[in-house]
Amino acid sequence: MQKLILLALIILVAIAVSCGASKKENHQDNPAHKASTVSLISPDTIKVGNVEKTEQEWKQLLSNEEYKILREEGTERPFSSNLLKIKKQGIYYCAACGLPLYSSETKFETGTGWPSFYQPIDPKVVTEKEDRSLGTVRTEIECAQCGSHIGHVFNDGPEPTGLRYCMNGAAMTFKEK
Repeated sequence: MQKLILLALIILVAIAVSCGASKKENHQDNPAHKASTVSLISPDTIKVGNVEKTEQEWKQLLSNEEYKILREEGTERPFSSNLLKIKKQGIYYCAACGLPLYSSETKFETGTGWPSFYQPIDPKVVTEKEDRSLGTVRTEIECAQCGSHIGHVFNDGPEPTGLRYCMNGAAMTFKEK
């Protein structure tokens, strides 16, 4: 039993270190990430409500993996998300409630194994929460509408924000422009 606990701790620390260490990439050097003149979605059209469901309702609505990540603050395996490879223009939405969270215009490659963005569509769509779950202090990102866990934010991202929103792909859906 102690060996299993030790192995689980080693895996959790490896995930935390991997998600915490990124290769900075200047998104301006990548033509796919140059700022477009037309935004994919206007922050003025985003309405953040309050979605409340029982845990039983969430379990019926979400897959087992989505539930573990979104409702139990889990983390998907690095490089396992289909969203990681998407290069098309579009919007990333909360997989639990459908709130628009990130634009492809702010997505960048980190090499960490999770989809990463330098800012949300609008600051009002996400909330920050202190996370001390792995023996270190991190900033957890939750959907502002349903309170679901989406990922973490770090201070090692590209300009213009210097932030890296390291998100679980299973916590989001993508709709092409």
